[in-house]
Amino acid sequence: MLTQAPQWLPYVSDARRAAPHPGPAPGRPGYWRRLLPLLAVLACATRVPSFAQPLWNPDEGYLAVQARMLAHGGALYETVVDRKPPFVPWLYEAVFALFGPQSLTPVKWCAVAAQLVTAVLLASTARRRWGDGAGRTAGVLYLLISVGLNPEDAQAATFEVFMLPWTAAAVRCADRRRWGWCGAAVAGAFLTKQTGAAVLVPVAWTLWRCGAPRADVVRCAVGLAAPVLVAACATDPAGFLFWTVTGSGAYASFTGSELHVLVRGSVNAAILGVACAGILPPVVRVLRIARTGRGDLWLWLGSSGAAVLAGFHFFGHYYLQLTPPLALLGTAALQILPRERLVDALLVSVCCCGLFVGWGLLAPRPDLTHAQRVADAVRARTAPGEPVLVWGMHPETYWLADRPPAVRFLTAGLLTNYSGGRDGAQVGERWAVPGTWRTFRAEFAARPPVLVVDDARGAPYGVERVTSLRRMLAGYERVGEADGAVLYRPRGAGS
Repeated sequence: MLTQAPQWLPYVSDARRAAPHPGPAPGRPGYWRRLLPLLAVLACATRVPSFAQPLWNPDEGYLAVQARMLAHGGALYETVVDRKPPFVPWLYEAVFALFGPQSLTPVKWCAVAAQLVTAVLLASTARRRWGDGAGRTAGVLYLLISVGLNPEDAQAATFEVFMLPWTAAAVRCADRRRWGWCGAAVAGAFLTKQTGAAVLVPVAWTLWRCGAPRADVVRCAVGLAAPVLVAACATDPAGFLFWTVTGSGAYASFTGSELHVLVRGSVNAAILGVACAGILPPVVRVLRIARTGRGDLWLWLGSSGAAVLAGFHFFGHYYLQLTPPLALLGTAALQILPRERLVDALLVSVCCCGLFVGWGLLAPRPDLTHAQRVADAVRARTAPGEPVLVWGMHPETYWLADRPPAVRFLTAGLLTNYSGGRDGAQVGERWAVPGTWRTFRAEFAARPPVLVVDDARGAPYGVERVTSLRRMLAGYERVGEADGAVLYRPRGAGS
């Protein structure tokens, strides 16, 4: 029995003939003069909730405290440590140097700029491949779906937001065969967050597919290696390698709270699916027939998905890495469908975006409220400049209280492997980052904190479960509580 061919089948046939050899679109005069203001307004509108809170998650707090430590003579990967590459800590430090460390508002504007740059780069790539209309579609779609997660993941000015412009730039440069700049963009993505290096997969595929000569491969490799080597030499090379690559084996393990992290991963995937409700049906329906998405875009999406899986934590902000390739694949599907399908997809995306923006504006922030209450107690019991130790997973307490940390380790996670709700067998001193307890004891003894805050609140890294810390607090006495956090001062230190 014959069935009627889908109405969009002629478009698919045309796309098959047009897609393999994209070239620069002729374009109309003033294209960017009209598109840039639209994208700028949309970038600001979608990130309005980011300005509604002092900060959105502990990563922002961690970076703010790191920036202050760096400004006061700290050295990255020596006296200031984290598992992340150096670009975002340096960015926070530079912004604080220009505007002061009292507010994250300037950093939030940097995040708006990063989202705008990402949208512009995606629009440029889509325009080259499929024309002016596709460029507009890609830029708008990206900004609409970029906030499609829990607000504390989508609105925070942290690693993924600043990584995405580099990944979009790498794909754009590969599309234009600018291999030196392409390698530099991959390096920028890696130096922002390690998983940014996943964009090297579509870049390598494009190198192979276009039959690039050895000289182009060398240019790409040099462009990638040079910035990484410069960053390593600008910090401590051994510390850079340890903290960004080799020192996180226990953190990346799947063991411990498997059900918890799997549920988190499924929920975050479902949330992003809602945000992409306007583009996923066209992608699934059309691109399985018409290969207009180009192999590099599918590889970009696949390698980004592998990056989300890396570490087996499935935090919501990890999923932001999926949004640029999804926007381009959605554009690839919509540009070969009848115009009414494009209008429908945009309307659905606008409605979903409005839902997430409203969520960001109205959602309560109990974790922030708790950190603020603890910070108030710390500020009331200490003088400016006195070192304190917050034993917990909320480093923003140091920044909110405006008190320096007594040690370089800003969370209990580095010393116990507790992270993101992991509460299984791999939590405790034996699972700490190698060498951290030796340094922790030395710094605690050299600069004893005038106040210790046990902010575990029943978590498996509490003082009563960590033998070494319990011994170190033998000379301290309990002096009160703050919203469930227990406060300790040295014996005989007075009120």
